[in-house]
Amino acid sequence: MKKKKGIIREYAEAIITALLLALIIRAYVVQAFKIPSGSMIPTLLVGDHILVTKFIYGTEIPFTDKKILVFREPRRDDVVVFKYPKDPDRDFIKRVIGVGGDVVEGRNKIVYVNGKPLNEPYIQHTDNDIRSIGMDVRDNFGPLYVPNGKLFVMGDNRDQSYDSRYWGFVDLNAVKGKAFIIYWSWDSNRHLPRLNRIGRLVK
Repeated sequence: MKKKKGIIREYAEAIITALLLALIIRAYVVQAFKIPSGSMIPTLLVGDHILVTKFIYGTEIPFTDKKILVFREPRRDDVVVFKYPKDPDRDFIKRVIGVGGDVVEGRNKIVYVNGKPLNEPYIQHTDNDIRSIGMDVRDNFGPLYVPNGKLFVMGDNRDQSYDSRYWGFVDLNAVKGKAFIIYWSWDSNRHLPRLNRIGRLVK
């Protein structure tokens, strides 16, 4: 009987240890996310499953908005997961366009940072029409000064993305991590995996 109890205890300790390690890894090292919308097409497709490194931008202190052990802050072109400013319980994923101190402007679908047009081979436009200033901020906006401690983010699917053009800046402390690899992808229309996307780095 004692031997049986000892085995049960060992199993219980192993399971608890594994759960704790999984929680620590998820909270501080890496976390999995599923792409729910097409705002980052063609970089990320609906049904892509990605891993996000959490430690690169710092480790969040539990029950606070503060971070420690920051390796570096988000840079332009990083694809980041963050808490949506209008609803912190929701996670969004976008590309960093401007960081603190930058001036961002959109002119006829071309994005300028500090007066220079961005080279953006990763974006797509689905609408050839250009919306004028005052009609919509989709194609023409700014110039906007990005405050320190904030980010200006946009989706790669420019004509179909709800981003900083509409709701403003992202606080650095709201950034959860940097997307780095697609580990699984499922095409819900064909009901098949997209094997050619597995293992792709997000860039």
